[in-house]
Amino acid sequence: MRALVLLSGGLDSAVCALLALREGRQVSALTIRYGQRHGVETKKASVLGRQLGLNPHLFMDLPPELFVGSALTDAAVPVPLDRPLDDAIPSTYVPSRNLVFLSLAAAAAEGRGAEEIWIGVNALDYSGYPDCRPEFIEAFARVLEVGTKAGTQGHAVKIRAPLLQMNKAAIIRLGLDLGLDFTLTSSCYAPTPDGIPCRRCDACQLRARGFAGAGLADPLMG
Repeated sequence: MRALVLLSGGLDSAVCALLALREGRQVSALTIRYGQRHGVETKKASVLGRQLGLNPHLFMDLPPELFVGSALTDAAVPVPLDRPLDDAIPSTYVPSRNLVFLSLAAAAAEGRGAEEIWIGVNALDYSGYPDCRPEFIEAFARVLEVGTKAGTQGHAVKIRAPLLQMNKAAIIRLGLDLGLDFTLTSSCYAPTPDGIPCRRCDACQLRARGFAGAGLADPLMG
């Protein structure tokens, strides 16, 4: 079975890629550059894709002007640091990002005859983004059933979100079991130019909490 993984270079998407491989999928990848300030993430994705033998590994560049008003794409909007992790949607929300990404992945998957799209969204240890919730994944799966040729013929591309109901510690333990080299991932929203994490953004806080919960040291933290 052929699977297309949305590979951002973050920890969750890397675990998804390894899990798809372990389940015997023929895995290709799609990495999207959209002017995100944490571009080091996509560089990690490139290295990870080569090491895992993901083929083809597609890279797509979207115009930075597409996503405005987000701290991840607009230099005038600061990345929130030391924010209490609650249900409020933070300024790092990128408008409709996963909707756009899944649409692009669906086009690539259907055209190549892939049966599945894998995405590393998570609805437990996350920053409150609405496009990471089960309701969104279920709704998009329905869109593929009614809005694509494959769907109308009864074999819509399936959306696999295996980490959806896992906390970060469980995801990290799964990554360890799968043999993930955690240094090949990046989670920070505001890293230095050479990729050193800030340790204070939502993503860094969630990653630190996950490694602590898993009883492991994060190799990126020295």
